[in-house]
Amino acid sequence: MEPSSIAARLATSAVAPLVRKLFAAEGPGAGLVEKPVRISARLSFTGERRTLSEQDLRKLSAELVRRSARAAGLPEAPDEETRGEVTEALTAALHSLGDLDMDDVQAVRLGPEGLARLLARPGPMSEAAEARFRPLLHTACLHILNFFAQRSTFVPRTLIEQTRALDHLVAATDLLVARVPSQTAEDARFEERYAEHIVSKHGDLTIYGLDLPHPGGASLGAPPGRWLGEGFGGEWRLDSAYISLEATHRTGTRLPAERALAGQERVLLRGGAGSGKTTLVQWLAVTTARQEYDERLAHLIGRVPFVLPLRRVVHEGMPPTPDRFLHAVRSAVAGSQPVGWADRVLSAGRGLLLVDGIDEIPEPEREAVRRWMRELMAGFPGNLWLVTARPSAVREDWLTREGFTELSLSPMTRPDVAHFVQRWHCAAEAEPGTAEALLAAIRSSGDLVRLAVNPLMCGLLCALHRERRGVLPYGRKDLYDAALSMLLERRDSERGVRSPDELRLSKEAQVQLLQKLAHWLIRNDRAEMDRTDAVAQIERALRFMPSIRISPERVFRHLLERSGLLREPAAGRVDFVHRTFQDYLGAKAVVEEGDFPLLLDNATRDQWEDVVRMAVALGRPAERERILRGLIAPHPRGGHELRTAVLATACLDYAVEVDPAVHAEVIGITEGLLPPATLQSARDLAEAGPLVLGLLPGPDEVAAEDAERIVITATGVGTDAALPLLSRYATHPSLGVRRQLAWAWHRFEAGAYAEDVISRLDETDLYFSAHSVEHLRALQGMGGRARVQLVGTFRQDDLLNLLPTGLLTHLWLTEPLHRAEWLTAFPNLRTLVLPQDVTVHGVPGGVSVVRPESQG
Repeated sequence: MEPSSIAARLATSAVAPLVRKLFAAEGPGAGLVEKPVRISARLSFTGERRTLSEQDLRKLSAELVRRSARAAGLPEAPDEETRGEVTEALTAALHSLGDLDMDDVQAVRLGPEGLARLLARPGPMSEAAEARFRPLLHTACLHILNFFAQRSTFVPRTLIEQTRALDHLVAATDLLVARVPSQTAEDARFEERYAEHIVSKHGDLTIYGLDLPHPGGASLGAPPGRWLGEGFGGEWRLDSAYISLEATHRTGTRLPAERALAGQERVLLRGGAGSGKTTLVQWLAVTTARQEYDERLAHLIGRVPFVLPLRRVVHEGMPPTPDRFLHAVRSAVAGSQPVGWADRVLSAGRGLLLVDGIDEIPEPEREAVRRWMRELMAGFPGNLWLVTARPSAVREDWLTREGFTELSLSPMTRPDVAHFVQRWHCAAEAEPGTAEALLAAIRSSGDLVRLAVNPLMCGLLCALHRERRGVLPYGRKDLYDAALSMLLERRDSERGVRSPDELRLSKEAQVQLLQKLAHWLIRNDRAEMDRTDAVAQIERALRFMPSIRISPERVFRHLLERSGLLREPAAGRVDFVHRTFQDYLGAKAVVEEGDFPLLLDNATRDQWEDVVRMAVALGRPAERERILRGLIAPHPRGGHELRTAVLATACLDYAVEVDPAVHAEVIGITEGLLPPATLQSARDLAEAGPLVLGLLPGPDEVAAEDAERIVITATGVGTDAALPLLSRYATHPSLGVRRQLAWAWHRFEAGAYAEDVISRLDETDLYFSAHSVEHLRALQGMGGRARVQLVGTFRQDDLLNLLPTGLLTHLWLTEPLHRAEWLTAFPNLRTLVLPQDVTVHGVPGGVSVVRPESQG
């Protein structure tokens, strides 16, 4: 008799009573007004309602195994050893029910096979035990789900879940009907194919350092569903890798970056190198292509994404017309595009135009791009636009007349960094504890905290921490030096990749050649270069490198294929895998060739800022002094520019040795520009890093109107070195100051900031911003707060357990709330603040729904 047949012979009357023992008794009701209860909370062998011990659970599993053996009949019953294996495996599987983060309706929706897949898998088992375990687990899951379906709460909860699903379906259908006009069959077929193409093309994200070998030298294997590339970074599924970052409006209002276009038709998004601009573009394109309804992203339903990286689509100052969009990005499906399709999409206002990298095209061509966008917006109104740029690539009002809202990507917060590091190490199948060791090192070092500000730098830190067994560089220059050594010297040898003898170039030779390419790109204000130009630069460099006796073309091809720093984004084009490496290598060339006038002439341009910082780090003392004095030289119109003064102050962190007189002069000039006169200048000052903290005045030394801008600068620095100053401002009476202090909690270590700042804030009219469960626990430890702002998504059971039941009067949610019946648990709640354009059902009587003002 087959094991599956054995399981089938287990009568319901024999199994159901045993399964029922796994769960504690529940009262009637839909389970919505009371606290939402997860499967884990219903179990009888966990939590406060425990009636079964661990030993009882093992006995219950043994009884299920015994009954399955009896159902098989004596001739086919397993031996004692096999029964023991199956019992242990079944015990582990049933015990893992307590780890599931779902309720009974969600579990039933999975079915017995889906539920069985989520339960703990045993270690190696004998073939006989495996053959009996799987069908027995399936049978147990079948009866568990049957038990759920028969509970009195199941039907009302199912109806509610079905109602929600229907609401979503109706809302999505209404949006599609409104946005998608009658299509030809040809257009519909192409759009389906195009959507699949977008998901395939942009659904993977490069995570730097993921192709490193294991410490023992073996090649790193890819986890299921992920694969690793041959370049500097491995390819990771965007679904798993994407981390939501914040975008900030100039007024101080913050929102998740992926919702930047919610309620906005046109957005200019600014962000520094490696801050995640292109990743956000990918995420929006893939999410739009999938057309899965989410109330928070309803504006993407029915849209068609066009990803337009400017460095690839603008040729000789000429951006493409709509019919050439797909050809310009060399899309694989461009040839099958129906005639006039793009025009029909944009005419219907269904386009999502993702214009990436204003800073990556030469400055003279940017005005042509603005005219191109203006003409498209006039000819095709109603489409969504997201344009990305480095912070100062274009002036603040560059697209204001075109109706664009300007947002800036914020640096990664501590929770963001922790989330990224954990995911990186999970994808890399790192040794247990490696991620925690790196996070501990980052928290304990101000230098590393300042480095871990964006996904690129976090990826580098993860890669180097693992490759160097926990020994990390402290400073950006050292970090890049270590990365170059890893890539150019050790990467191929540790992976067992051998190059022909004539192509075994030293690290120094490869760096010199790569510097020539980076220097050419920077001088010519380009993000890409033609392959012929790259080969020509290498040919010029090889004249002074007589030890290399191979053709420039072969050297170029070797650097492209093996350095991990170059890539070919399109046939005949080459660029660096990330602009940061271009800037670092370009700075080395600038210093070695004495190009200081060129450097200082361009210091006010955003794309040169990292080049300037790295030049200070790489220069000799006299060269550093020349750069710093050039940055603080008086402006021709008189006075000093805040931008260059802040850059000079930031550069001091990169200067290993500097004349004390020059140091004092830089600090003195920056100090003279304090307090910052505008919100933007306050944020700019934070770019100078911890050095600026010692220049900021205390609350007794500034007028009330300046205090908020001082706090914005100090919290923007985002290191624990700011805590002494911020704790002095914690007792300031200004609501604006207190709002900023409450909001900035997530940028610091939660416990220290709670003790030094949060606990001292006057609660009058103030919402306390909680970005994580850790923040809610800290507020609970302080006795709770009457006004709480929840930033991000929280589980309802965490909110019901951690928010103060009798104290809470005002609740501010930054994420939409589908149903609000659970708020009846807070009898004194009077005000519910919800995002704009969000409708919620079931708000308790006596609770007013209002729309937000700026907090922080």
